[in-house]
Amino acid sequence: MASSIGNLLRRSLRRPGRRERKDGASAGETPPPRVPQGKLGERSSVFCSAGQFFFEYLVVVSLKKMPDGHYEPKITYQFPKRENLLKGQKEEEERLLQAIPLFCFPDGNNWAPITEFTSETFSFVLTNVDGSRKIGYCRRLLPSGRGVRLPEVFCIISCLGCFGLFSKGLRESPFPAPGKTVTIKSFIPESGTELIELTRPVDAHLEHVEFQALLQRLSPHLILHIFASAMLERRLIFLSEELSVLSQCIHAVAALLYPFTWAHTYIPVVPECLLDTVCCPTPFMVGIQMRHLEQVLEQPMEEALIVDLCEGKIIRAVGDEEEILPEKLQNEMLVSLNRHNNNNNVHTSEQVNALVSEAFVHFFVRLVGHYGSHIKWGRSGSGSFQERAFCKAMASKSCRRLLKKFVKTNMFALFIEEAEKSRIPQEAYFQQKIIEYHEQKKHRRDS
Repeated sequence: MASSIGNLLRRSLRRPGRRERKDGASAGETPPPRVPQGKLGERSSVFCSAGQFFFEYLVVVSLKKMPDGHYEPKITYQFPKRENLLKGQKEEEERLLQAIPLFCFPDGNNWAPITEFTSETFSFVLTNVDGSRKIGYCRRLLPSGRGVRLPEVFCIISCLGCFGLFSKGLRESPFPAPGKTVTIKSFIPESGTELIELTRPVDAHLEHVEFQALLQRLSPHLILHIFASAMLERRLIFLSEELSVLSQCIHAVAALLYPFTWAHTYIPVVPECLLDTVCCPTPFMVGIQMRHLEQVLEQPMEEALIVDLCEGKIIRAVGDEEEILPEKLQNEMLVSLNRHNNNNNVHTSEQVNALVSEAFVHFFVRLVGHYGSHIKWGRSGSGSFQERAFCKAMASKSCRRLLKKFVKTNMFALFIEEAEKSRIPQEAYFQQKIIEYHEQKKHRRDS
């Protein structure tokens, strides 16, 4: 099974952008081809609208012994069971269900029955050829009982990127709007009819991430090097033995890019049989277990930033990471991140998220916050972005140098495509911060 699924998942193609339409290239991380349900042109994002269902599938993945003595992951329970599907829909569902076990046990088939196992929570992402994404939320644990036994994975498949909500375990319910509360019933039989109230944060861009995990393992200086590399859509490899650390940190790095979205190969935990993903010539952001480091370094890969989350250091770099970000803006972000380190015991998780997010959102406000002034609107209601004037409007030479590179990225192209469709901004929170920034500038000039 692994070899056939591996062949499917190796098709890591770029998502369509403004400069890639002619060749028809598609995006993805690890696309199981044509994963069901996805809207063409939909932003591959963890930000989803109200009214969607919390999850599409709940599956249990168990290890089954094969004739050669190895164990292969298999789905042993699935809810709901889809019936009366059309032929094409059934084929798509089968491809999705074949891919899930591989990511629930990405660390290979070398398992043996055990008596003790530390449970862990992690996530993975599957991408459709149209760029839409499904997220798998996993809890791996040793089933109750006596004697030696094998771990199992409880996995929720959803298109919603709300990691905090899914950590509590959810039944299929309408997804609440930002700031609203939903009451759900626990789907775990042993807990009876327990009711859980969950409130979705008003700032939706913070509901899916935990920056604390990243700050505990890397210095602010290294985080900025990683951010700069991600901003220019380079290849990034993260190493850790723990699946939870890999998925938490990679999701955190992707979230630093808000209001932009990483639109390339994105695999928080790479299965062992897909390690040659690092040979991909296009941008990627992947997590690999430390045990596979030697095998990864032997691959004929192009330039990449390799980050050791265990030791908190960069193993391999391009070499120019220190010069990518303008010095003034970089120093401002360092001050904000160091403020967290100096008061580590004071901040709650929510406060840390807000503090870190504010620093990076402010960076993008300073760098690209004037984009709206450089969209020329036609009588038909559609806009046309004036890229050259946009870059020339930046007074700082170092900022202008970075901006000229950033406007060529796929993530900026996707952002501008959305902005050209309507005068109403897609990212209301980002627009609010732009307005606040200009009001503060005006106030300083007038005072």
